[in-house]
Amino acid sequence: MNTPSHIILNLALFSQQEVLQAALPIALGAGLPDAPIFAFYFWTKLVKRQSEHQIWSESYHQPFWQMLIALFHSLPLAFLGLLLSHYFGWEWLRLGFLSMVLHCLLDLPVHNNDAHRHFYPFSNYRFISPLSYWDPNHYGKIVSLVEKLLVVLATIYIFPLIHSSLGQGLLIAVNLLYLASALYSLVARSDLSPQS
Repeated sequence: MNTPSHIILNLALFSQQEVLQAALPIALGAGLPDAPIFAFYFWTKLVKRQSEHQIWSESYHQPFWQMLIALFHSLPLAFLGLLLSHYFGWEWLRLGFLSMVLHCLLDLPVHNNDAHRHFYPFSNYRFISPLSYWDPNHYGKIVSLVEKLLVVLATIYIFPLIHSSLGQGLLIAVNLLYLASALYSLVARSDLSPQS
């Protein structure tokens, strides 16, 4: 799933009271697993100036980046953080780790050939789903549409719970970005269709 989708869906999955009081740790926990991917992309694209093909077919598979991505997507480590933060009464961290667990669980059914090692460091097993959130060879167009629809519904649900103008603005921005992406896909598809 796309990182903004994780954040919005996680906010919607928490209770109304938790969203009102702790939107920031929920949002940070939902986005944190993808932080190494953003760092990787920044490094390879802007610093090393690699092509998109080289980034995703070569550099992405280097052991260092795969280990870092696996650490941040590790269910055992997120559960350990969740248990420790619960034991010590660190509510902010507990919500953040719970949000990380939700991120990983939502990733499992929509990653095919780019599946993460969610059981690292105990196992290198990757659950290869028949679905992908982006790859059209694995129903990516349908999964992407469902993801965007869920984000719209979640936004409608949580919008009144977010009392910060910045938070509401970000919700609107993500939905507008998704709408623009969907419209672009429709236009691109109609441009490629055979003319009668």
